[in-house]
Amino acid sequence: MSAQKSGARAQKKSSEGSLRCRRKFLRHFPGGFRDETYLDWERDYKWETHERWEEQLSREEFRRLLKRGEFAEIAARAVRVEQKSRHSMLFSFEKMALRDAVKSDAGARAFSEGLYEFLHGAGDARGKFERWVEVVESLPRRQTRVLTWPLVTVFGFIALPLEHIFLKPNVTRAAAREYGFDFPYVSRPNWETYESLREFAAAVRRDNRDLKPRDMIDLQSFIWVQGSDEYD
Repeated sequence: MSAQKSGARAQKKSSEGSLRCRRKFLRHFPGGFRDETYLDWERDYKWETHERWEEQLSREEFRRLLKRGEFAEIAARAVRVEQKSRHSMLFSFEKMALRDAVKSDAGARAFSEGLYEFLHGAGDARGKFERWVEVVESLPRRQTRVLTWPLVTVFGFIALPLEHIFLKPNVTRAAAREYGFDFPYVSRPNWETYESLREFAAAVRRDNRDLKPRDMIDLQSFIWVQGSDEYD
């Protein structure tokens, strides 16, 4: 088969998948991203978590606490913001691993400085993401590992939902298959996989632009609907 025919088949498969996923989303939420049930089930609690982050760790407040060396306070606020979400985005073992990782002064400092640089530091997106992965990997560990995709991506998603997206591996991989999107997943957090997820989100935005998705919260929620058992 020629490369041209193969590419055409892949494009057709992707188009069919995107339409099938759109129909599924609208079957559950006929009003799209403004549907009242969608807001209640998927969007509002994530946006409320973002608002809590802005109250507790806005860029200005985050920088103020860093200058005062209040690393333990920064880590405590970050953990608390995520845990107060109506539907936690982390598994219990990930929460435990994170709490253990920031108990020590060294762990709290590494987490705080690394997270600020990831969210607000200079440099390109790839460099900042890869440095953040290195920081998370270096955090103190007791029993369970800290370096997971949800832990690496949850704070960017909460703090900057216009820019960052949250990765739940099993759900995202299932959604990509349904959509017909080639998602090169690797279990260890890495830039190539994360960039591919951002491209997946961009495809969802493009294919559903008439529904006017606002940010990564809407795009991640669309992906969640496709891959989660909750919506079978």
